[in-house]
Amino acid sequence: MQYRSEIKRVKGLGTAKHGFSHWWMQRLTAVLMIPLGLWFFYSLMTMETVSADAVIVWLQHPVQALLMALWTITVVYHATLGLQVIIEDYVHGKAMALTLLTLIKFAMFAMIVATFFSLFKLAS
Repeated sequence: MQYRSEIKRVKGLGTAKHGFSHWWMQRLTAVLMIPLGLWFFYSLMTMETVSADAVIVWLQHPVQALLMALWTITVVYHATLGLQVIIEDYVHGKAMALTLLTLIKFAMFAMIVATFFSLFKLAS
């Protein structure tokens, strides 16, 4: 069963088959954020005191640092995917959309680098 009209089939219009991976990654990161967010919330709630020193000691454990890195990557990537959809849907100037998408990618990269730098600094 074809859902495209005759004119769309003639013009070659229709799905470009590139949106599914974007949609799937956004759903996957959303599902992954649930257990990681619960872990983060539970970890903070079970600390005796939530002070800077206590969090530093907590993040010096390799498992905690690894989970924190995974949580940060997941949240930043999920946010990037969401912002990309908003820009593609609502920013109509191609130059402005490209500029914003590029800035978002740089910001995502900077946040992930800052996370890893911080975690490595705490480990040493």
